[in-house]
Amino acid sequence: MPLTLPTLPYTQDALEPHIDAATMGIHHGKHHAAYVTNANKALDGTPFANWTAEELCLKLGELPEDKRGPLRNNAGGHWNHSLFWTIMAPAGKGGGGVPTGPLATAINAAFGSFDAFKEKFAAAAMGRFGSGWAWLCVQPGGKVEICSTPNQDNPLMGKAIAGCGGTPILGLDVWEHAYYLHYQNRRADYVGAWWNVVNWEKVGQLYAAGH
Repeated sequence: MPLTLPTLPYTQDALEPHIDAATMGIHHGKHHAAYVTNANKALDGTPFANWTAEELCLKLGELPEDKRGPLRNNAGGHWNHSLFWTIMAPAGKGGGGVPTGPLATAINAAFGSFDAFKEKFAAAAMGRFGSGWAWLCVQPGGKVEICSTPNQDNPLMGKAIAGCGGTPILGLDVWEHAYYLHYQNRRADYVGAWWNVVNWEKVGQLYAAGH
């Protein structure tokens, strides 16, 4: 089956004022949709046309060289955004607050405190030159790590391709299309506001499933 654009789990204006409706509409309906369309074009007629976006990311190195670049960008972009929408929720209605349970324990073990984690994650987001993502990943033993990838790369692609590995459970899009309408060049303000809409319950579920 071709890759498909997922429906947002909330209305386009649900994350305001932290992420505005106009940005959400363009980001989901134009940018993410284009990744899906272009990935399907690259997949059409190939032996791996029925692979999921996750499979394409995990097995990117196995793809023919002429398909690897288009699918790295577009299947990667599709997978990244599909995660991104699910790990957010309206502020006060699932979004914001702090992680709990095993995820909180893992974050405290890795970084010392939740505040220290936020500082290091924000630094990864701010330190990404140009377009890319900041990630919190879980390793097979349950340890969590922060990393950053360029463009639409993600840790599923492995260290040889993306520069880091693991199962992403939290991702922040720092492409300008994710924030420029509202925040212009103030990426730090966008990163700071984004914590208000992180859905820690969902991230906790992904943590439990990811190791």
